[in-house]
Amino acid sequence: MLTVAIIGAGIGREHLAAYRQLPDRFRVKTLCDLDKKRAQEVLGDSKDIHIEPDFERVLADAHIDLIDICLPPHLHLETCLQALNAGKNVICEKPLSSSIEDADVIADKSETTGKQVFPVFQYRYGPGLTALRNLIKSGLAGKPLVASIETHWNRDAAYYDNPWRGTWSGEQGGAVLGHAIHNHDLLTSIFGPVDKLSAFNATRVNEIEVEDCASISFQMKNGALATSSITLGGANDTTRLRFCFENLTAESGSEPYAPADGDWSFVARGDASQSAIDEIVEDAAQSLSGFVGYFEAVANAIEGADDNAVTLEDGRRSLELVTAIYESSRKGAVIELPLTKNHPLYQGWMP
Repeated sequence: MLTVAIIGAGIGREHLAAYRQLPDRFRVKTLCDLDKKRAQEVLGDSKDIHIEPDFERVLADAHIDLIDICLPPHLHLETCLQALNAGKNVICEKPLSSSIEDADVIADKSETTGKQVFPVFQYRYGPGLTALRNLIKSGLAGKPLVASIETHWNRDAAYYDNPWRGTWSGEQGGAVLGHAIHNHDLLTSIFGPVDKLSAFNATRVNEIEVEDCASISFQMKNGALATSSITLGGANDTTRLRFCFENLTAESGSEPYAPADGDWSFVARGDASQSAIDEIVEDAAQSLSGFVGYFEAVANAIEGADDNAVTLEDGRRSLELVTAIYESSRKGAVIELPLTKNHPLYQGWMP
């Protein structure tokens, strides 16, 4: 049983709901938020969770094993480091930090303290992507060929009423960082690391500082190709993933925030066995989804069991990709990865 403190009652609301579905693995002891009224609204009638506005007091609580950071992006680095220094394991909402350099600082602190940091990429978990990973492991998928990703969501002016959104100082980036980062993580978790990319970013939907549209082309290390189309001007919220392999094509439904769920299709190509594919897909049908699957993997990792948890390196790689996308868009150039410490945007992509 891991004892948790959630820091921030915004997205923390969804984290709490998931922890409550894993009562044998987690106990949420504290919800930390400066807005006590909002925190109480999140807890409802629950009497078993303490509201604490003082983060220092949370860190001093020896009963807390795990600090779950659900704060705006510009607060992630400092909060992560404080939690690690206090001897706590850490979950941190995306983005892990605001630069590759900061991610390396967090990694160094994690190694020094011996405590783990888990970036949040809950989209990885659910039947569709579990089935696809199992098909790849089995050898049935064959060589990866191409992939396409759509992150077409609707964010109007009301969404940006929150003063830190839509700004470089508060949100640290736009749709590339705050919205499509999940789906780009899915791309690399399925097709492997990116070798080079070319990107176009634009602000076309709202009057904000950061981008709300993008079009990106990727070449992966294994030779596969991929495209990503991003907008916050969709009529509704739609996420769609399509992966073409030598022996099958896998396609998601359109669920925006849980792409591993929904009606996936896995269609055999050529002489591949549809029945063998269907059998593996059926075996994955009961896998845990979203935050529930993510937190289950975190618990397994902390306890030293075999796991499929998101790693600190995964979080760093996602920031490296964000950095390369911003550089490509600004320079109009193809950017090769990985990026070294000598890269001009290693310390941050802020304009």
